[in-house]
Amino acid sequence: MNSLAVSLRNQVRSLFRVRRVRRLPKRGPKPRIGASIFRDDVRLTVQAGMTDELWLWFLDHNWRELAYRPERRRYREVPSGTVMRLFDCDYNDRLRIMLEAVDGAAWKPTLSGSTLRTAQFRR
Repeated sequence: MNSLAVSLRNQVRSLFRVRRVRRLPKRGPKPRIGASIFRDDVRLTVQAGMTDELWLWFLDHNWRELAYRPERRRYREVPSGTVMRLFDCDYNDRLRIMLEAVDGAAWKPTLSGSTLRTAQFRR
């Protein structure tokens, strides 16, 4: 299919609410460095410094490893500096810094120049 036909099909599916919200994947083991984890429309890249305890905290807050291949959904990216702040912070500051990270996440431009906003982060 050409891109125009795919775009029209996607718009029709959205208009008639054919799209389904994915269920939350099962809890899994701690992801490796460089893997992506997501919650709703936000994702971040795992860097060195993620402890097992921090991964359990992420799981408790509905973050999961991105396991869909190929992933066609669009996500807002958390900057790597903010991810390091989150990994290095004290337990008591973690929720506040995570909310700041989500608020600071930005849409990455795509090859077609469009961004699709599929879900809102719910606090």
